[in-house]
Amino acid sequence: MSHQPSVKPLSPARRKPRKIHPWPVRLCHWINLLAMIGMVMSGWGIYNADPLFEFLTFPQITTLGGWLGGNIAWHLAVMWLLAANALIYLLWGALSGHFKRDFFPFTPASIWRDIVKAITFKLPHKLGEYNAVQKVMYVGVLLLGALLVLSGLSIWKPVQFSALVWLFGGFDIARYVHFFAMSGVMLFVVIHVLMVLLVPKTFVAMVTGGKKTALKEHADE
Repeated sequence: MSHQPSVKPLSPARRKPRKIHPWPVRLCHWINLLAMIGMVMSGWGIYNADPLFEFLTFPQITTLGGWLGGNIAWHLAVMWLLAANALIYLLWGALSGHFKRDFFPFTPASIWRDIVKAITFKLPHKLGEYNAVQKVMYVGVLLLGALLVLSGLSIWKPVQFSALVWLFGGFDIARYVHFFAMSGVMLFVVIHVLMVLLVPKTFVAMVTGGKKTALKEHADE
């Protein structure tokens, strides 16, 4: 009677647990929140010194710095914190696969599908998973951030960055671009906060990291 060699069953793919929101995402998120508050409040003070629109100025209590010189000082100081935080987040997001895994892909069809589901209150919300609308919003706010940086440099140093000023069509137009890009970011924040109020568990997950999930690791055995 011949003996057949025993076949060792393939072991299942190993699983590596991880938080829904890893600590680098949470840390950058909260630093970004504080920095954005400082940038917006000091920016409103700078805006009030030379308003773009006669009908729009911001109450003194909502500004940071007390006077124009103080507004500018705060704006520049917080700018470096925001820039460093953004650089860390962008590097980590690219190297860790966060952007590729969580923000892409999306298509016009998937966006429209999720908009319809959201309007009819049929869009499920799973922690750690982004629907097509969320993906577009997050990618969009990153692009608005880049536009804010470029237009901000044009306003801050129009002589040194004259090429940027030219690309924007002039100093005054760069100011309008900066203002409307900031308004776009603020709209994102308002929608973001409303979503958190509708789904409070998302706030807890951004503080604690949320419950751990398992990621499959494909390895040769």
